[in-house]
Amino acid sequence: MALRKLVAGNWKMHGVSSDLTEIGAIASGAADHEGVDSALCLPATLIDRAVRSVPDYSIGGQDVHQNDKGAHTGNTSAAMLLDAGASLAIVGHSERRVDQCESDAVVKAKAEAGLGAGLGIILCIGESLEIREAGQAVSTVQAQLDASLPAEADPAKFAIAYEPIWAIGTGKVASPADIGEMHDALRERLVAAYGDAGNQVRILYGGSVNASNAAEIFSVRNVDGALVGGASLTAEKFLPIVEAAAAS
Repeated sequence: MALRKLVAGNWKMHGVSSDLTEIGAIASGAADHEGVDSALCLPATLIDRAVRSVPDYSIGGQDVHQNDKGAHTGNTSAAMLLDAGASLAIVGHSERRVDQCESDAVVKAKAEAGLGAGLGIILCIGESLEIREAGQAVSTVQAQLDASLPAEADPAKFAIAYEPIWAIGTGKVASPADIGEMHDALRERLVAAYGDAGNQVRILYGGSVNASNAAEIFSVRNVDGALVGGASLTAEKFLPIVEAAAAS
């Protein structure tokens, strides 16, 4: 049985008070598609104001620290995100794995901290172009998933986002065949880790998803939604992706 689609936007380092109007337009338009879950993961500085502006829409963070408090300058704990009104968080995005040197073990700890506190978690994995061209994409990403997975996860609160690094913000998109091969392989690993509950964990695709390619991507088996970057910054670009998810 097909899983309910999730379309989440990752605003990255974008978003100030003047963008609350756009967030409101996205929330309003997404409400027209009750069969799809939709969310925006915003900079920490904007979460509280966004939640106040659109209290019935899911707002998340882009990272969560693995410790609940302490001497961790510049970081945000799960309790802080929840206090600001966030309902979910991204962990393990490739930009954090590369720029902040986050290991699989750190990503796993962050996922477990977020889930343990009651946040929904979107755990990101993906390969570089060099690994893809070397024919090692599937084995590499499976190993990354195995090492990053939390020990326990409620499928209602947990999703995987497969984002080939070479497709993020480049306009390049993996072919439906490549996406299908990877998502099938990831489903196998989820079932191996969690048993039948692994069939209920949503696997999102991310990497230059837009209005023109979303329908084709959502038609691929084991694609249960999308993690959207640049196209999530405006209602004009994001809502057609939500609509495509609803139509699928």
